[in-house]
Amino acid sequence: MMNSSKATIYVVDDDLSVRRGLSRLLRSTGYIVETFGSSEEFLQNFSDCLSPACLILDVKMPGLSGLDLQNQLQQMEYVMPIVFITAHGDIPMSVKAMKKGAVDFLVKPFDEKDLLKAVQVALKKNILYRRAMNEKQRILQRVKLLTPREYEILTYVISGSLNKQTAYELNIT
Repeated sequence: MMNSSKATIYVVDDDLSVRRGLSRLLRSTGYIVETFGSSEEFLQNFSDCLSPACLILDVKMPGLSGLDLQNQLQQMEYVMPIVFITAHGDIPMSVKAMKKGAVDFLVKPFDEKDLLKAVQVALKKNILYRRAMNEKQRILQRVKLLTPREYEILTYVISGSLNKQTAYELNIT
């Protein structure tokens, strides 16, 4: 099991009792929990954390719906795994959410084990994404250290050219 004490779970639901219940459940398992009563409140007060995180998001809320928030986060190119919860879900809605990258779509009332499992999957997805982005940044930093000639050679290497082909094209030995 993942070290849950360093993970942050953001809960966005317009129902105070749902927020309180989810917060208690998630805190009892060691997560850091931040709750928001609306998508707008989340957008205004959310700050990116350095630890793994996921978003538990109600689908239907006054104002900006959960699906609208998912779209807005994608437009902002912000990647955070989402577990949708709803009392008013239907198949087309769940398919739409899943196609846009949602980790799970749970219908209220849901079993707490299902929610905790979905959170674990979401956090694992977030950890893998963060590792990939860190690796990408390290690679880009190393590429910036190359001389122009080294960079030119690198373009041949990554295109799959053999050493002989690269040498011939660049007229070097």
